[in-house]
Amino acid sequence: MIGIIGTKLGMTQIFDKDGQPVPVTVIEALPATVMELKTTEKDGYQAIKVASGSRKEKHLTQADLGQFKKAGLAPARFVAEFRLEDLKDWEIGKQYNVSILEGEKKITVTGVSKGRGFAGTIKRHKFQRGPSTHGSKNVRAPGSMGAHSYPARVFPGKRLGGHMGVETKTYKNLELVKIDAENNLLFIKGAVPGAANGRIIVRKQHG
Repeated sequence: MIGIIGTKLGMTQIFDKDGQPVPVTVIEALPATVMELKTTEKDGYQAIKVASGSRKEKHLTQADLGQFKKAGLAPARFVAEFRLEDLKDWEIGKQYNVSILEGEKKITVTGVSKGRGFAGTIKRHKFQRGPSTHGSKNVRAPGSMGAHSYPARVFPGKRLGGHMGVETKTYKNLELVKIDAENNLLFIKGAVPGAANGRIIVRKQHG
C-alpha cells in the first residue's frame, strides 16, 4: 500500500463543521522521492523505496551514502519501502506529497512507541497491587510465580518487570480529518504511537 513518511509534531484540536472540537495528531510529511524500484525478478517482491527529508553526508555510512549517489539524490533523513502490485506509474526520481492521500477517510499509521525504561509488572502488564493494610508487605511485588517441586522452575515468557516501550506499533482504521498539502501536514484523529519528532509512516488503508 502506498504511503508517505512523516514526523510527529504533536497534538492539538480542530473544530468540525458542527463546531465540536476534535483531538488530532499533526504529522508533517515532506515530499517523498522514489530512489529505487524493487521488482519480483530481482528482489522477489514489488515495492518502491522512497526517501524524505534531508541529512548531512557526515551522518551517513558509506553504504547508505552510496545508495543515494546511485539514485542521484541528496542524502535524506528517512527511507522506507511501500509494497505495490503495479510499478508502471513509478520511476526513480518521481516525487509525491501528502496529496496522494486525498479522498482517504481511513488510514494505517506505524510508529515506534515511547521508551519507558525498566518498568515493573503494574506499569508494564497492568498487574494489581497487593493490600496495603493488615501487615501485608506485598505492595507492588509481582507475587507468587508458583511452581511446586515439579517442574520447580519459572517457565520462559512469564510476565515480569523489564524493558518497556520502543516497539513498532501499527494502528489501523484511524480517521484522516484534514490534509494541508500547502504546508505538508496531515491531521489524524486521536493519538498515534511515538514521541514528538519521531518517524511516522502513514499508509492508505487499501490499494
